[in-house]
Order: sequence, then C-alpha cells, then structure tokens
Amino acid sequence: MSRRRRTTAGAAAALLALGLAACSGEEQPKDDDRIVLTPAADGVQSTRTPAGDGTQASVAGFTMGAVRLPGADRPGEVSFRITGESGAPLRDYLPEQTKLLHLYVVRDDLAQFRHVHPELGADGTWRGRVDLGSGGRWRVVAEFIPASGDRPVVLGTVLRVPGAEPRATSPDAAESADDGVVRVRLLDQGATGSNGRLRIAVSTPDDRPLQLGSYLGATAHLTGFAVGTRGFVHVHPLGAPEIEKDGTVLTFHTAFTKPGPYRMFVQVRVDGMLHQLAVTTDVTAAE
Repeated sequence: MSRRRRTTAGAAAALLALGLAACSGEEQPKDDDRIVLTPAADGVQSTRTPAGDGTQASVAGFTMGAVRLPGADRPGEVSFRITGESGAPLRDYLPEQTKLLHLYVVRDDLAQFRHVHPELGADGTWRGRVDLGSGGRWRVVAEFIPASGDRPVVLGTVLRVPGAEPRATSPDAAESADDGVVRVRLLDQGATGSNGRLRIAVSTPDDRPLQLGSYLGATAHLTGFAVGTRGFVHVHPLGAPEIEKDGTVLTFHTAFTKPGPYRMFVQVRVDGMLHQLAVTTDVTAAE
C-alpha cells in the first residue's frame, strides 16, 4: 500500500488523456506505477468499510455537485466538485492506491466502464478527460479519503448524456472473459460479510500464467457494481499473486453487504499495457 500522507491538492487543473480503458495508453509515460514486480509486492490494502455506495450524491457531510459530462460524439471533459458541510470545496485528501481520488464513469447498463484520475484545480473543481462513445444514462462515482477522515467516502450521481443511445442490454453473466491476450476467470463467487475473499485467475487465453506489472501500486484493480441497484464495490488485492494450475491467481478482500449479481471490472497490466475485462459474480448470503 502506498505511504499515506496528508496531501493538499491546489495546483492549476491539468487534463488527463484517457482511452477506452482510462489510465492506460497515453497516460503510461507518466505513470509512476509501471514497475514489473516478481512477485508483485502487494501490501495489505485498506479494508475499512466506505461511507456510501455510490448511489447518493451526499454522504457523511460530503457532497458531489456541479457534475458535467461531455457529449457522446467526441472525447471531452468530466468535471465536478466535492464540498464539505460548510459548502466549501474539499481540498485535503489522503492518497489511496497512489491517487487522491478515483472516478468511475459507467454506463447504466454496465456495458461500458471508464476509470478516470482527474486533477483538482485551484478553484476546487476536479477535471479529467473521458470518451463516452454513446449517449444515455451514465453513472459518475467518486471514491476518496478526506484527510480529516478515517475511511473512504463514495459519492455518485446519474446523468443523461445526449447522443445516440445503444439498445439497453443486461450484463453478461459470464464468469470469464478474454481480449485475445489476457483471460480473467472467477474461481469462486464471493459471499456477503465484512471480511470475505474473492479469487480471480489471470492467464493467457490458453490458461498459461502471466507476469503482472504494477498498476496503482498493486497487481490489479477491481471495481464492482451491483446489477440493478447501482451499488458500488471496490475490493483490494491481498498478498502477492500465486502461480497455480489455473494461471496467476489473485485474492481480493471483499465486503459485500447484499447478495446478488455484481459486474466486476478487472484491470491488470501485462508487458506495460493495461487490460480491462469484465466478469459477473453471483454473491451469496453468508450462512
């Protein structure tokens, strides 16, 4: 886990270049986390239950407002503000997984997902770049740790983006996915509870283990959304990956509060390139 320190972010806004799988591609040259580790030195990540699940814009005295998304026809700016109880912009944050704030922009049918790392400007507005590619309803979810707090806060809202809307689809129920280079596969489904585990195998399409690079200070980033309720879940890798017959196996700490299907977006780095794949897990109620 990255060294936690108090950070004040008040520099002039800088726009981040993002592709379909944000935080890869054009961002790679300035990504300090592009280190190939053997084995990856994952530390114990934060396992504190967040305040909020991304379904509300105001939680624990913090509010996400002035949210704007670009149109569907071309890449553009996503912007928003985080304010405290006084109404003033929040400026002090603690980094988690090397960033002061993680922003997730996901189409409401969970068919498209963007992971964005915006920059905080001097006026208290967060700004970043995103390419949506289609209109319709998009969720905007911000995850951060206020410097004065002791756990993450997750805020979210839903915006309708003008432009051509694809036919609504139900999330694919597949437990594995591959992009021709990387395959990810669920080895279990997960269960409710504050100290759960979820294992995922990462391999070549023919199930050979892969050497994973570091992304955001860890061997993988996993973000989930409850199908049908818009609830958000961010899980953290535990320990180093293990080479098994199923491939390179990653274990994640989970804190699912409700059973049901969750669409999980897996991001891993292989040979310097970031790969993003999605699988669906059916979380069961703990006995």
